Amino acid sequence: DVACDWSSDVCSSDLDELDPERSEQVFEDFKKAYTANQAIVEANRCLYCSDAPCITACPTGIDIPSFIRKISTRNTEGSARTIFASNILGMSCSRVCPVETLCVGDCVFNEMGVPPIQIGKLQRYATDMAFEKDWTFFEAGADTGKSVGIVGGGPAGLAAAHRLRRFGHAVTIYEKRDILGGLNTFGVAPYKMRADAALSEVEWVMSIGGITVEHGVTIPETHSWDDLLGKHEAIFLAFGLGPDTRLELPGSNLDGIVGAVDFIEDFKLKAMDLSAVKQAVVIGGGNTALDAVRELRGLGVPEVTLAYRGAEDQMGGYAHEWSAGKDEGVISAFNLQPVAYEGQGQVDGLRVVRTDADKKPIPGSAHTLPAQLVVLAVGQSKLGELVSDLDGVETKWGRVVTTESGQTGHPRVFAGGDCTNGGKEVVNGVAEGRDAAIAIHSMISEA
Repeated sequence: DVACDWSSDVCSSDLDELDPERSEQVFEDFKKAYTANQAIVEANRCLYCSDAPCITACPTGIDIPSFIRKISTRNTEGSARTIFASNILGMSCSRVCPVETLCVGDCVFNEMGVPPIQIGKLQRYATDMAFEKDWTFFEAGADTGKSVGIVGGGPAGLAAAHRLRRFGHAVTIYEKRDILGGLNTFGVAPYKMRADAALSEVEWVMSIGGITVEHGVTIPETHSWDDLLGKHEAIFLAFGLGPDTRLELPGSNLDGIVGAVDFIEDFKLKAMDLSAVKQAVVIGGGNTALDAVRELRGLGVPEVTLAYRGAEDQMGGYAHEWSAGKDEGVISAFNLQPVAYEGQGQVDGLRVVRTDADKKPIPGSAHTLPAQLVVLAVGQSKLGELVSDLDGVETKWGRVVTTESGQTGHPRVFAGGDCTNGGKEVVNGVAEGRDAAIAIHSMISEA
């Protein structure tokens, strides 16, 4: 294990660990940042609704009218404070949230035939300014003598850690990787946010001090659950999801068949040479698949096909993401079911059959999609088996079962993020980590 105390200079910056030649750097922001004048003009369009539906639509419940009004009066510091009070990862959420289906999607202007307020871009303006000016809004609370162990250093774990430190509890994050950030660092499409921005946010969050990190930790090999329960008054589980789900078909052993999560992580953190790939196929219809096809186009692959076994309107991915993919030249191949990978050593095609309206194969419709790279975006495995010997903790469909406050069947064990919700948005993980921290504080303060 490598233990780091973020209240001292023991840890070098995670930013120093990033490969300066990593391929994600070819991407520019898909949604450009506002200038000061643009932000103020947009903020002045807001009606500042007293019963604002945008607040209800935000999983972290940010007081959106309040932070926008402060931008309109040039009180950007106050605006950022309002955002971070509810969502300490407000900078990354301003970039990665699907605002079209959350706050912006519920703006009252949508019902008036008027363009909705660009809440995400306004949030980015205020939070980026906070980072640029190095504004500090929160301090660690007085030492309570109590400690909490957090398993996983992604958005849910970081949100919980920060809130617990504000309460004055000691915190140790147990992380299997060498750097923190979870999905934000390793999995977010770089046209939304690159790894360096994610790690800058990690350092900003951790600057509250008093958070120790143990890297290279796997449970139960490195620490048993009994070990952790013996060291801490409470544990928060935030270990996310597991590896990509494999689509086992004839030819699965060929080179050039990769999981989407592994693929995205590789080019975000390292240099990737795709010069030999002229045609790529992504299998799936969810948001990860839509990210992958857009990323492949951005990395210079000439022909990228999205292969999905259902119809276009049956895809689980967001319509606005698919619209962007089509604009970027992604080829659609709907109602196709993969049946085999083709090639000799290296994949050179995906064998598919057409499907009917019920997604059932149509006899005699088999054909091959040429591809030197096949990316599987058909889901990730769940890690519920990790808690199989943790007394009182139940799982359902591989997810850890909790109450609304994040408490499991074990009174001292809480959970949140993807390991409980199955893979929702970053903002959901932040909300669940924050709320679990509040519940943990209540529980251990009464003990």
